[in-house]
Amino acid sequence: MKAIGYVWRSSNPELAKRYFRESPGQERTHIHVRRLGSWHEQWPLLFRDYMRIHVEEHEPYVDLKRRLAARFQNDRVAYTTGKEDHLWQIIRRADRWAAATGWMSRVSDA
Repeated sequence: MKAIGYVWRSSNPELAKRYFRESPGQERTHIHVRRLGSWHEQWPLLFRDYMRIHVEEHEPYVDLKRRLAARFQNDRVAYTTGKEDHLWQIIRRADRWAAATGWMSRVSDA
């Protein structure tokens, strides 16, 4: 990642996920590299697949993100914290959906 211009953010406390950002002066980019088979890999794939199928979940999530972005424009921690309850509600529904459908993670399409 370093060779192509990304900086590892070693201060990230999650050891099952590596977080990289753009080099200074470059377009803002966030890259998360997750350990294969870890919860940190499974969670975003389940979230992605559930949200693709459950379009009724989109508007409330987008509305929340917009409200939080306006309220916490310069406070990324507060913005992220403000999404937590909503995200856990979604992932609980996604988990029930996964159990009912036999969902299994596939290779990322990223």
